[in-house]
Amino acid sequence: MIGYVARRLMQLLPVLLTASALIFGMMYAVPGGPVGVLVGENATPEQIEKVTKEFGLDRPVLVQYADWLGRAMTGDLGHSLHSREPVAKLIGERLPATIQLALTATVIGLLLGVPLAVASALTQGSWFDRGLSGWSALALGVPTFWVGILLILLFAVQLRLLPAASGYVPFWDSPWQMLRNTILPASTLGLYVSGIFARFLRGSLIAELNADYVRTARSKGLVESAIVVRHVMRNALLPFVTIVGIMLAGFIGGAVVTEAVFTYPGMGRLVIQAIGSRDYPLIQGCILVILVGYMLINLAVDVLYVYIDPRIDYG
Repeated sequence: MIGYVARRLMQLLPVLLTASALIFGMMYAVPGGPVGVLVGENATPEQIEKVTKEFGLDRPVLVQYADWLGRAMTGDLGHSLHSREPVAKLIGERLPATIQLALTATVIGLLLGVPLAVASALTQGSWFDRGLSGWSALALGVPTFWVGILLILLFAVQLRLLPAASGYVPFWDSPWQMLRNTILPASTLGLYVSGIFARFLRGSLIAELNADYVRTARSKGLVESAIVVRHVMRNALLPFVTIVGIMLAGFIGGAVVTEAVFTYPGMGRLVIQAIGSRDYPLIQGCILVILVGYMLINLAVDVLYVYIDPRIDYG
């Protein structure tokens, strides 16, 4: 297993290098290049020359890229053009909030989607199955911002049970306050992904329930619950885990709309603020961190396959 993880990490290096080059090239793709971003549109030639030398923009592009990549590998992502603070510090303040929201939303999605998928697969073709399929389509079709607004109107405005604006409270500081501040945006995202989870898991379960080994187990007299729990569910989890990993990575990348509705201080809002202020060093840092997060989650999913299905051997 250690050898497989090491090989996967080596395989990710070319992808990371290619992506980092594209991220760095973003500065040169904007009108006026990096100098225009730094000095503005009405800068004098003297100001342009000063900024060019100050930031080393008169050097060859490959040299600049190598310098930026070397500093990024040590955690130095530069400084924000807007706040003048280190980009790594700004991301470090928002990333824990996004991870906490992503994990909470994923747990809610699993708690809703998995039981419904199992019940739907075991009663396929019935009115209950059709009702759950309709609910899954509704969960996927309703915009998350509309669900978020409805939850705010119900629980914050009418019932006054939860805050309308969600802040970040670490779980280890106060689990209760963390839940109060996170439950509305997490439920908004969790309701959406529960439809995805239910649909994919239901399809996998139905395919496994029609397999030959299930008919053999039934002919031997095994009860239905034992067949589903011990055999069917484990085999159906392989494609399902991939979907869970993709959704979790997407949340860590920033649930922009939901964070905007609840004013949640996560990565999504940080990226939007950086784009609005044309803060390209901050945009570059956010995209790079999100990219690394996607890669690490995909690697974790591949490793999890081995524990779900021992027949998989990565050598």
